[in-house]
Amino acid sequence: MDLFDFPSLSRGTLRAMRQTIDAGFLEFTRAYGDALSRAFEPLRLLLNGIENLLLNSPWPLVLAGILAIVFLISRSWRITAGSLVALVLIGVLGMWDDTMRTIAMVAVCTLTAVVLGIPIGIAMARSDRLQGAINPVLDLMQTMPVFVYLIPVVMIFGLGKVPGVIAVVIYAIPPMIRLTNLGIRLVSADVLEAADAFGSSSWQKLKDVQLPLALPTIMAGINQCIMMSLSMVVVASMIGVRGLGQPVLQAINNQFFTMGILNGLAIVAIAIIFDRSTQAYGKRMQKHSEAAHG
Repeated sequence: MDLFDFPSLSRGTLRAMRQTIDAGFLEFTRAYGDALSRAFEPLRLLLNGIENLLLNSPWPLVLAGILAIVFLISRSWRITAGSLVALVLIGVLGMWDDTMRTIAMVAVCTLTAVVLGIPIGIAMARSDRLQGAINPVLDLMQTMPVFVYLIPVVMIFGLGKVPGVIAVVIYAIPPMIRLTNLGIRLVSADVLEAADAFGSSSWQKLKDVQLPLALPTIMAGINQCIMMSLSMVVVASMIGVRGLGQPVLQAINNQFFTMGILNGLAIVAIAIIFDRSTQAYGKRMQKHSEAAHG
């Protein structure tokens, strides 16, 4: 026997194992697929509601609303003006509807990741044992190829918006959890001792001390979550999610160079708008925190 031959199971044994696992998962999807679909129905309704609002409202009103949100977050006229130019160009080039669908998708995915990620991050910050248990799961979520966990999601929910949202959230939530955990753990022990000296309860310390001081780091997590959600736009289009990803996928399949470039640049423009706005907000919160506790 070759020195480097590695003992392995026979092909028949491996095939039997795979068939058993596949049959078990298929039985699970048949038994619980409908119940799981109903459980995620509010997510689909939320996405449809935001998408319909953006698509059916007059475009000047939608544009004004987006610019107002960008300015409230960033407090920067330069970022707002850049956003105006980018969005007008997107509309002139005929990509407005797909862009609105993509914005709705990213908004729902980010909101879901924030609602789930911040409590998990807080729990990890309070327990080293829980952190040790969750970190390998986060590593798996970040390193597992996206197409691998698309398989069970599509088997359970079929093609459409809900499996797209779930796949995007799985990919985008790890930085939200990690940076929430990091931000709370980085709060100075002296500050926490001062809060204890004033008789603060555990909830009061979290609400009034830890979360405000960790907010810049948490905002960095939200920023990364948005960026990773946008990076999944093309992949999500493969399972039926409409938006800027579908024309890119169509351009790849048909070798339409201009279509692919324009829609790719539209994704980049949306990413820059989100990135600059959230970064500006995070910097402002950091300055406010340093002024309040410095």
